[in-house]
Amino acid sequence: MKKWKLDRIISIATLATSVIALVLVLKKPAPVAQPQSPAVAAVNAQSFDQKIQKLDQPKEPGQAPAEVHLNSDEVSAALAQAVGALQASATASHSTQAPSSRALPNQTSSSKSSSDVSTTDQTGSGLLNSLPSSADAAIASGEPDVKDYQVNFDGDLAKGQFLTQVAGKAVWVTLAGHLGSKDGYATFDPTEFKVGDLSVPVSLVNDALQKKLAEQRDRLKLPNDVGGIKVENGELVLTQK
Repeated sequence: MKKWKLDRIISIATLATSVIALVLVLKKPAPVAQPQSPAVAAVNAQSFDQKIQKLDQPKEPGQAPAEVHLNSDEVSAALAQAVGALQASATASHSTQAPSSRALPNQTSSSKSSSDVSTTDQTGSGLLNSLPSSADAAIASGEPDVKDYQVNFDGDLAKGQFLTQVAGKAVWVTLAGHLGSKDGYATFDPTEFKVGDLSVPVSLVNDALQKKLAEQRDRLKLPNDVGGIKVENGELVLTQK
C-alpha cells in the first residue's frame, strides 16, 4: 500500500511538473525591447544607414580605423526593414513561381542588378546577418519560421528574442550572449537560453548551437569593410578594417 501511494505521488508530481514546464514554454516572456512606432523605426533605420556609411570612407595614411556605435533601437529598426524586404521578395518570387535559392540578408532583390546595390547596403545587410538571429535555429532541425524578432544590448551582452514554430506551436525563444569576431567571421558565445518562460541550461544547448553556427558559417562572414564587431557599454561597436 505504501509503495502504491509513493508511486502515485511520483506520477502526479511528474505530471504536474510536465504541465508547468509546458505552460512556461508556451508563455510569452517579458520582451527584451520595447516596440517602435513606424515613424520612430524609420528614423532609427535611417540613422543606422548614415552611421554605417562611415565604414565606407577611405582612411588617411596613419589614421586609426573608424568605429561605429549603434544602439539596439537602430539595429532593431534596420533588422525589421531588412526582414520585411526579404519577405516581400520571397512573396514576389513565390507568386511568379520563379525558381530561386533561399535569400540571405546580404543578397539583393531580384529586381536589382549588382551594380545598383551600394557598398553601404551590402555592409548594413551583411552586418545584420552576423547578429545572432534566431540562435540560428532555435537549435531545431531545419530553418525556423521566424515571425517576430527583437534585439537589445545590455553591457557587453547581445540579447535576441524571436517567435518561431516548435512542434506546431508558436514559441518565443530568448537568447543572450557575447558577440565577437575571429578571422573575419562573427562569433557568439551564449550565456542565456529560454524557450517561452522556461530557462534552459546553456550547457545543454551550446554544443548544438555552435554546430549549427559552424554549418552556416558563410552567413557569419563580416562585410569586407568591417574588421571587428562586439557589444560594449550597451552598444554594437563596429571597427573599420
